[in-house]
Amino acid sequence: MTPAYFALTSAFILGLSGLIFHRTHLLSALLCLEGVMLALFAYLSLLTLQFGMADHASTPLLLLSFSACDAGVGLALLVATARTHGSDRMQSLNLLQC
Repeated sequence: MTPAYFALTSAFILGLSGLIFHRTHLLSALLCLEGVMLALFAYLSLLTLQFGMADHASTPLLLLSFSACDAGVGLALLVATARTHGSDRMQSLNLLQC
């Protein structure tokens, strides 16, 4: 395994573990999700360059655009949650009260 693949795999695993174990605030969960998406983008870009797949060159850009949309929706939810509940703590959120 090359150092680049090891670094991207480590970034992906660290993002997932942060998303699983440190879910106290909504902002930290969104940041971990962005880290996972950026690791996937870099991994797909590296695979496309390494194998020379010109027909799949738009796949990393598609993933990056979905990641940007995800970040926008996540920040909108963060603002709405902070306005309605007073904080971004995940403990205060309840689906039955929304």
